[in-house]
Amino acid sequence: QVQLVESGGKLVQAGGSLRLSCAASGGTFSRYTMAWFRQAPGKEREFVAARTWGDSIYYSDSVKGRFTISRDNAKNTVYLQMNSLKPEDTAVYYCAATGKSLRTVVLTTTSYNYWGQGTQVTVSS
Repeated sequence: QVQLVESGGKLVQAGGSLRLSCAASGGTFSRYTMAWFRQAPGKEREFVAARTWGDSIYYSDSVKGRFTISRDNAKNTVYLQMNSLKPEDTAVYYCAATGKSLRTVVLTTTSYNYWGQGTQVTVSS
């Protein structure tokens, strides 16, 4: 059983930067694909970024070039560096883990077995 705990969310002005962290415990971190999803009020949860255990990286089109996902297997932690933030980035951000790695699979919420509780990111205009 894997436990995930996100941190780092807060209120930030448009154009600013923020780094989210997700600490994992209870499993072999290096064997999991780690991802970030987000959910804005009234909207479905959507894919943001993923980094597979094979080190392939995927981003949604809406964050490509602005966000960077990284992982430190020694610390069992995955990060999401968010730059040039926009008001439409406002959402609860969730960390997720899965043993799968195919691109067509890791973009979907249903592929993930483990989820964190979420951290709120609010971008003011």
